[in-house]
Amino acid sequence: MSDILKVENLTIRAGGRVLVSDVSFSVAAGERVGLIGESGSGKSLTALASIGLLADGMSADGSVRLGDRQIVGASDRELVPLRGNVAATVFQEPLTALDPLMKIGRQVTEVVRRRRRRDGLSLDRSFIDGEVIGLLERVLLPDPARIANSWPHEISGGQRQRAAIAMALACRPALLIADEPTTALDVTTQAEILKLLEGLVQESGMALLFISHDLPVVAMAAERVVVLQQGRLVEQGPVGEVFRRPRHAYTQGLLAAARSFDQALRNAL
Repeated sequence: MSDILKVENLTIRAGGRVLVSDVSFSVAAGERVGLIGESGSGKSLTALASIGLLADGMSADGSVRLGDRQIVGASDRELVPLRGNVAATVFQEPLTALDPLMKIGRQVTEVVRRRRRRDGLSLDRSFIDGEVIGLLERVLLPDPARIANSWPHEISGGQRQRAAIAMALACRPALLIADEPTTALDVTTQAEILKLLEGLVQESGMALLFISHDLPVVAMAAERVVVLQQGRLVEQGPVGEVFRRPRHAYTQGLLAAARSFDQALRNAL
């Protein structure tokens, strides 16, 4: 399969400080890749650089190809059409990603309308309304008509995250970047969202870049894993192989810490 995202020798700086150094990895169509590491390892910065969304004062060197477009050095004018259309992002806290003053259906409608206008399709309200309900059904929201007519604060955290995923899918992206999408959710809802993402990748053939510090979650979400430590890539490979036989001391430490936490939790219960 062809690479949707190809990162080569990516280095990110803020002033004179190197935040991410010489990182290289790829994500192919239909592939689920996990990007892991503790807080401050450069996971989210790497993802933001992949869509040209680094904050002011930060710069990127190296190469980031999204589809057939070079991201490093591209202008905002060149990048804006790619965001949402080629790559879409789902963030950790859906309540901050959703507009609290706009009902769920209207928010999804706005995205659908923009995409249909871009593709030269009918903007007839009946077509758009049908597509909005279809998207809410696709992310397995119960009673999608009710959800569409609800404000963000009226639905659960898991339902809000599903709505955010529906908005991301509305542009039919080739790559979905999920940045800690299950961290704020309970364990049962986490599992449901992970199963949903896996199904969407299988169904549509899109690529998934899943960012998390939670190793058990990554083990369920990804087929391949990339490990970052203090902005450097220290290990990558199939998730089962890396988690069973980690080569780098940092990866070994992450896995040991995860096992210790699970054991302490079992003892406490």
